[in-house]
Amino acid sequence: MNEAFMREAIALSIDKMEAGEGGPFGAVVVNNGTIVGRGWNCVTSANDPTAHAEIMAIRNACTALGTFDLSGCELYASCEPCPMCLAAIYWARLDKLTFAAGREDAAAAGFDDELIYTEISKPWKNRRLPAEQMMQTEAQKAFQLWVKRESRIIY
Repeated sequence: MNEAFMREAIALSIDKMEAGEGGPFGAVVVNNGTIVGRGWNCVTSANDPTAHAEIMAIRNACTALGTFDLSGCELYASCEPCPMCLAAIYWARLDKLTFAAGREDAAAAGFDDELIYTEISKPWKNRRLPAEQMMQTEAQKAFQLWVKRESRIIY
């Protein structure tokens, strides 16, 4: 059964790329043996740099299941997820990730995320992207109000 899910992710990566919808990436989210979310790379077709296959599959599954928590689900991806997608997989609380091609395969095809892998582990002051922090005290008020909020939904 696992091979069928991976074959679907790979088929999406090829079919949607050939249809001109984006890069060669596909993903599916599976819950109890059923695909509940499908996604493919829509970066260029949607003009959205966050529209990666894994993100789209997660969004699709969350809509289908009516929840932001995908505990109990697994994600099958045609390629090892980039740092953004890997973070989304953790945020969605997926139980397992299975991927086909590795990030080295993606890099060989022109999709090299090594800079992000390297940069993300650095303190923000040491990254190549200029950044500055300001108004920290003012921004902390939102967190203080959140902690006191009885109706907050913990995620």
